[in-house]
Amino acid sequence: MILIAQLSDVHFDTHDRNAERTERVLAYLLQLPHRPDAVLVTGDIADRGRPAEYAQARATFDGPLPLWFLPGNHDDRGHLRAALLDQPPTGTPINQAVELPGVTVALLDSTIPGDSAGLLADETFDWLENLLAATPAENRVVLAMHHPPMPMYHNVCDGIRLANPDRLERIIERDPRILATLTGHLHSAATTLFGGRPFTVAPSVASQIGNSWDGDDPLDFPIDYAPDPSVLLHIVDGSRFTSVMHTVAMGGRIPALPN
Repeated sequence: MILIAQLSDVHFDTHDRNAERTERVLAYLLQLPHRPDAVLVTGDIADRGRPAEYAQARATFDGPLPLWFLPGNHDDRGHLRAALLDQPPTGTPINQAVELPGVTVALLDSTIPGDSAGLLADETFDWLENLLAATPAENRVVLAMHHPPMPMYHNVCDGIRLANPDRLERIIERDPRILATLTGHLHSAATTLFGGRPFTVAPSVASQIGNSWDGDDPLDFPIDYAPDPSVLLHIVDGSRFTSVMHTVAMGGRIPALPN
């Protein structure tokens, strides 16, 4: 069994609130008797893509958990690379492979610099197809990116979802090793099917945003800062993929963290 944790849309802004909420989620993961084999942070790590926000993120995420970061529409590729990946601050897509026992996780950069919408560049598709070709036939595969590839009945994010999902959907449909696709962006948890496989959206650690039934005006949408933060736990057990959401209470003190 492989355990993958997913948190998303943490929106570090140099203030304490979102950093403290992220600390709570990390503290919960660290105290688990079975710690995650990988922790995915699926975008919008920074609120405005500023270096100071990534410095706060690095200080908060520093610890023993096996963390992997991919960008969202609020992120800056160069600043993210330099602060969190210890790489030169280039603006090329940040595509990464997480190799776990029997499971390959493909982190796909769906961002467009200077634009809130999503797009998978040709070089990202080429990277994914090369990765799949090199992945052992017996491995299971999980895909992760920031932007949902289909409408999710969301006034704000449906207009800035992934603009070119068709090629990705065909890749999923023809490769039975691909178990699921994970995204963020909506600030709400959601599930459906994409390419005939489970598709799961992680809630935001920072806030919740209303859906289409909360109002018709995409410029007048409710943002709820009250709910406690949540994290998704994904279990890969053979060909079975299961997702469980856990909400982390903000009340009380953070427990002492094990080493």
